[in-house]
Amino acid sequence: MLNELLDAAPFFLRGAGTSILYTMAGAIAALVISFILGLMSMSPSIWLRGVVRVIVEFFRGTSLVVQFLWIFFVLPQLGIKFEPLAAATIAIGLNFGAYGAEVVRGAVTSVPKAQWEATVALGLGKVHRMRRIILPQAIPEMIPPFGNLLVQILKSTSLLFFLSITELTYEVNQLRTDVGSLTAFTVALVVYFVIAQGLILIMRIWEKRSAAKVGRRPKPVDVVADVPVVPAGSR
Repeated sequence: MLNELLDAAPFFLRGAGTSILYTMAGAIAALVISFILGLMSMSPSIWLRGVVRVIVEFFRGTSLVVQFLWIFFVLPQLGIKFEPLAAATIAIGLNFGAYGAEVVRGAVTSVPKAQWEATVALGLGKVHRMRRIILPQAIPEMIPPFGNLLVQILKSTSLLFFLSITELTYEVNQLRTDVGSLTAFTVALVVYFVIAQGLILIMRIWEKRSAAKVGRRPKPVDVVADVPVVPAGSR
């Protein structure tokens, strides 16, 4: 059994590497979409806010698996074809970006009103106001829920199995006949856990540094709940 496990190790590592790649690509896409939708949701235009709300609720309210399959299999029938990495990145980015948009909106609106009034008194434009004053204070509030989303993205890469992408779950399923289901899936659990802990560590370091820049103490990161934590200011 040990020899079989050692022989299978390169395949486990290859699958883990692919899962990390898709996690990072999806996380970057989700982060960009989170800020775009989150900031647009605070627009003074009721029409723009309405469009953003529809987008957010649609991608939060539909299955990520179906989104994967729709982008990968349906869009090519309409003349739009994506490579597996691009299709997965788009689906993950839109799905988790919809959740992240609420995180961004909640964190930005949680900045004290006095800070907003001070930026107006200083005569700062909207872009400079957001970039230099508001976002530096809001980002430390975003990091804990973003940490949750990052772990959720990692776990969601297991759904790429449906697209026959050779990520960790796919490799495990292929190898379980050689090393046994117990060994294969136990190794998968351990590998996912180790990767998740590494991501959590990175987020905590980022949070500490971000909080230190604005003179705050970082808040504990809740990575247990499956539902992303949204700051109280978003309610």
